[in-house]
Amino acid sequence: MSEQQVDNNKRRFLLVAASGAGAVAVAGIATPFIASFLPSERAKAAGAPVEVDISKLEPGEKINVEWRGKPVWVVKRTPDMVASLAKNTPKLVDPASDGSVQPEYCKNEGRSRKPDIWVAEGVCTHLGCSPTFRPDLAPADLGPEWLGGFYCPCHGSKFDLAGRVFSGVPAPTNLVIPPYKFFGNGDSMLLVGADQ
Repeated sequence: MSEQQVDNNKRRFLLVAASGAGAVAVAGIATPFIASFLPSERAKAAGAPVEVDISKLEPGEKINVEWRGKPVWVVKRTPDMVASLAKNTPKLVDPASDGSVQPEYCKNEGRSRKPDIWVAEGVCTHLGCSPTFRPDLAPADLGPEWLGGFYCPCHGSKFDLAGRVFSGVPAPTNLVIPPYKFFGNGDSMLLVGADQ
């Protein structure tokens, strides 16, 4: 065996060993750097779907939940509330919800999957205030034609019980309907933020 062959073998071994160690070092340095671009656990949780138990929700009642840092309303509409929606149509900016944000399955008069359960983001489309739930009929401050809905006290925007905006108010569009679906026994649970 010549002295030249031994040196080449040593060189090859050292080259492979150094390359392997370098690759491990680069991977060790790159992993935390690349991981820093991924969303944090807090950010993932903020956008995660929210489960809501609607089994005890009474007719005419509204509950609030939080999804993606925004209030989300769940209202169990009475048959009278559902019937009142058609009466508001001539007074609305977008009664068919053509220019509104909602899933395709909510593009109907009630803007919901089921007539009695309505889900929407509780944020006024004018400046982001949170309107108040006003289910009362014809209150003195809202007038004799008020059939129930949502009133934003900040600038006077009004929405009906399907979140459709009335004409002549500052809010430009209907309330946003997030994706959602029913599940559980008798559809007693709601998943806000996912619809599949």
